[in-house]
Amino acid sequence: MKYQSYLLFFLGYALFVQSCSHGTDIPVSKEPQMLKLSAPITVNTSDSTVIELGDYLLYPNRIDSFFTDRSLTAHITKDSLRMILLPGQQSIPLLSVLTVWSKGFPYSLILEKSLKIHFRFGFNPGNKKYKKVQIAGQMNEWNPSAGFMFQKDGKWYADLQLYPGKYQYKIVCDGKWSSDRNNPDSVSNNNGGFNSLLTLGNLNSPGLPVLYTLKADGKKLSLGLKNKADTIFVLWDNHFLDSKFWKRDSLGIQLSIPKTAASFDRSFIRAWAINKTGISNEILVPLKSGKVITDVSKLTRADQEAMILYFMMVDRFRDGNKENNAAIKDKDIDPKVNYMGGDISGITKAIDDGYFTKLGVNTLWISPITQNPLKGYNEFPSPHRKFSGYHGYWPITLTTVDTRFGTADELHKMVNDAHSQGLNILLDFVSHHAHQEYAVFKAHPDWITVLDLPGKRKNIRLFDENRLTTWFDIFLPTFDLTRPEVTEMVSDSAAYWIKEYNIDGFRHDAAKHVPENYWRVLNKKLTQQVVIPQNRQVYQIGETFGSRELIKSYINPGMLDAQFEFNLYWDAKNTFAQDNTSFRDLNYSLQQSFSYFGEHNLMGNITGNQDMPRFISYAGGALSLTEDAVEAGWKRDVEVKDTLGYHKLASLMAFNMTIPGIPVIYYGDEYGMAGAADPDNRRMMKFDSLNPHEKHLLATTSRLAGLRRGSLPLIYGDFTTIKVSDKLFVYMRSYFDKAVIVIFNKDKNSKKIEFDIPERFVGSSFLSNFGNKINIEKGKASLTLDGNSFEILSN
Repeated sequence: MKYQSYLLFFLGYALFVQSCSHGTDIPVSKEPQMLKLSAPITVNTSDSTVIELGDYLLYPNRIDSFFTDRSLTAHITKDSLRMILLPGQQSIPLLSVLTVWSKGFPYSLILEKSLKIHFRFGFNPGNKKYKKVQIAGQMNEWNPSAGFMFQKDGKWYADLQLYPGKYQYKIVCDGKWSSDRNNPDSVSNNNGGFNSLLTLGNLNSPGLPVLYTLKADGKKLSLGLKNKADTIFVLWDNHFLDSKFWKRDSLGIQLSIPKTAASFDRSFIRAWAINKTGISNEILVPLKSGKVITDVSKLTRADQEAMILYFMMVDRFRDGNKENNAAIKDKDIDPKVNYMGGDISGITKAIDDGYFTKLGVNTLWISPITQNPLKGYNEFPSPHRKFSGYHGYWPITLTTVDTRFGTADELHKMVNDAHSQGLNILLDFVSHHAHQEYAVFKAHPDWITVLDLPGKRKNIRLFDENRLTTWFDIFLPTFDLTRPEVTEMVSDSAAYWIKEYNIDGFRHDAAKHVPENYWRVLNKKLTQQVVIPQNRQVYQIGETFGSRELIKSYINPGMLDAQFEFNLYWDAKNTFAQDNTSFRDLNYSLQQSFSYFGEHNLMGNITGNQDMPRFISYAGGALSLTEDAVEAGWKRDVEVKDTLGYHKLASLMAFNMTIPGIPVIYYGDEYGMAGAADPDNRRMMKFDSLNPHEKHLLATTSRLAGLRRGSLPLIYGDFTTIKVSDKLFVYMRSYFDKAVIVIFNKDKNSKKIEFDIPERFVGSSFLSNFGNKINIEKGKASLTLDGNSFEILSN
């Protein structure tokens, strides 16, 4: 094993300081080890922490030496693939720096102390006797098998390691699920019922340090600081900047950008602060050729933080070539689950017509386009309805375009036309499974996971119990990606699309059901075959339904860039669609999202997707949370019952467009398409004959997207909650001297809203973007907002 000595550190550090002694600069290799920004790595306090070095460094075997905080001991395994961190006798700091030297050049990884706490959960069954008691909830992905409890003195217990926060759960007694009879706290389960609620730790930390961007002056910048900070951490990209680059004074932090940054078209300054209370927010400042970006026109479609995604199902968007229409002729297949004619040419026509440019989006995510079967199949669960593969998620090949969607030439044209208009293209790719007609399965029947389980059970849709092996249906074998040859084949197929068609990235289906090693293999191939030789990034976002902890485990430079923030969506859906859900809950969820993914993340903030009922169907009263949304879509017409739903959807759209992360519009949501659950939420797109409410919502969506695209505060700004109550939510995004203030009123009635302008913007002139009259006097703002509406102010 390779062990780090303090002597190696000090010799390396001395060389580093000597090389930087002639001005504010840092040495950078012509063959950099790190190509993406690395978020803080969580360090366990009572157990070892394993760092997969390939997730962060291109060439782990080129590490010369390394150094970490004295509270930790570290070593690299013999194969140079992993670093093992062990806690020592001293207390681990909230943040520290792991410095790695490779061929004499330093790289810095921020380490963040785990805040998990030990909690013994207890359940008193009263006078009832059980053979087996389990807890299932957000703390264990709702998997009872991961929540066995032990019995002691007539009660049942489970020892849990959890982050401070709120956790929904159920008690499972001898297989029967129920709420916790001992816990009066509960919360809606978003499906007409309730879950018990466990709250752990102190969720309010008023003394936390707060950083904010204050002033930009070319190659220098100032950061403001609220509350005391014991230690400041500043990085340029993945390089730690010591006190030669910055100093603290009465105004905050004065920082000089390294001279080396001038050689990079795009790089970043990042900063954190800590005190005894905890860790501050993160600062992210983009640089162009070593200067702070203060003009949004300097951003390009390659700037991922500035993306606005638009997701469309190819078959349901637009029919551009009727010659390839080929619905399956089978009376057992209902028209709503058969092919409707949408194709690649239809998307190209929408691009060329300027639909997406007018809407304001700049990244198109299209559903899978690989060849699917030419006949229908009955789904395994009752009532065994028969479907076609119109959606694209039943691939029988991994590298050819479905003939009903178009040709390779048409795909090339679509991508080229999109790029010419400043649009990115993301392709939905299925790595988890293929259809039973996939020819490779006939040649290699052992390349799939087990279907038949003990007790005559089928390994179908056991999403939590058998997360990495379960089949999605009887005719959809799951790839056994624990076999290297299978991982190589599937990842080669994925990489083919990026290389052949110049596609900009992937939306990955069912990410949590795919082993982590697969994502590492695919990422490495894309880096070696595309990112480095073509000098461009490939954005990869995954689909994972689960806890934020599980979702985060797939996000790092060597795996996925982001995932969809479903937990935030569900809380936003409840808040904006339902009258009795408080904005306090949404603010809490947003802060939890920041604690897991950072204030500057690439997570997808959705208006909906192909697997969920349309938001407006709930907000407009056409769907009830207590009914079966799937059956509703089959048995009745689900439309917009109350036009108030359009206003509520506009508020959701405004929320997504103004918070950190990447806004994602599900096709049709821009004007308020209705629909129950799959397949009713996948209706054909409508481009004309919109009613007045739909036209107004479409115009509002376009206006919001334009604000987002044109605002550095909304792309890179700091986030501050100004005021929150049950019916009112006011927050600010700020970037140096520019600020955007967002105000929501979810009361059914018009309300006069008053709030304080944050101190550093007192005296600024704020303008309304949506027509509401704003009055500001001596730092106090007031305006009157209609019920279920919003306003966005900018200076």
